[in-house]
Amino acid sequence: MAHKDWYVEGPAFGNCNCGYSCPCQFEEDPTQGNCRGYEVMEITKGHFEDLDLTGLKVAVLYAWPGPIYEGNGEMQLIIDPAASPAQRAALETVLTGGETDEEATHWWVFRAMCPTLHDTVFESIDFTSDMEARTASVKIGNVLTSSGRPIKPPHGDGEHRVRIDMPNGIEFSVAEIGNASTKGTTAISLDLTDSYGQWHFMKHGPRGVVH
Repeated sequence: MAHKDWYVEGPAFGNCNCGYSCPCQFEEDPTQGNCRGYEVMEITKGHFEDLDLTGLKVAVLYAWPGPIYEGNGEMQLIIDPAASPAQRAALETVLTGGETDEEATHWWVFRAMCPTLHDTVFESIDFTSDMEARTASVKIGNVLTSSGRPIKPPHGDGEHRVRIDMPNGIEFSVAEIGNASTKGTTAISLDLTDSYGQWHFMKHGPRGVVH
């Protein structure tokens, strides 16, 4: 099936309620039995056909009462208010799996598993991250704050470093894993403390992840 030409890339950071070794990445049920979290991305290079998306920031919030594959979830987008009406429409399409091969990206899967799509929120997104250092700071208007840091071993000082390598992944190729905490008050509330944090460089297009 032919899709409109689009592509986005840039640093991404996410936090969910699973333990550091998020079982969802290994086709197992989530740590708490349910899934709740979010991701944020800065588009450092991107387009939707002839429309430039470079420089915009977006976030996706999600929640499922059980494992993702059982569905019945809810999803909400947050888009940089600097985006024009055309850019907003393009980003809403991409972030909900539109103009994308079936099951090719996690956005497609998330939308397929979320019968509830809340209204998009347009709030300023302040996002900085360092994938190598496993640090991140996020402030989205007055609706969400989040931070990420390296995992500290319980038996002493230092930092514990772990990566997940997924050659055929639908979200990333390689992700750094760390400790993250998030508070959010949109339609999908978040109250996460010292749980799974994920850093990676997003590369998505109509056919899926560019590995």
